[in-house]
Amino acid sequence: MRTWRDGEGTLTVGGDAGARGVPLRIAASYRARTRGLLGRDGIDGALMLTPAGSVHTFRMRFAIDVAYLDRKFTVLAVRTMKPGRLGLPRLRSRHVVEAEAGAMERWGLRPGVRVELRAAGTSWGRPAP
Repeated sequence: MRTWRDGEGTLTVGGDAGARGVPLRIAASYRARTRGLLGRDGIDGALMLTPAGSVHTFRMRFAIDVAYLDRKFTVLAVRTMKPGRLGLPRLRSRHVVEAEAGAMERWGLRPGVRVELRAAGTSWGRPAP
């Protein structure tokens, strides 16, 4: 099992022909997961919370898209959440990716899509051919 650390990375959505790289911040420590996107006016790219099975948007300043990923980095569900909401927990979810509302639709992130994550020169969750 992979041990995640706080830092930077890239989220790749789609296959080789139409792959799209998105800047990614990784929040793996308790402190970073708790802080999340609180106090920000927006985000350039996405934020991955790991481990996480649910999120909330209390005290958030903007609406967000939330993607729930399983252990193999397959998208289980994508939801748009307005500020002040509590998301339902996803039983098989291991990671949660957050981005500004509407971003995931532009990236082509939807249930069933498998994504690839790159952090510190290593990749996990390579898309199936």
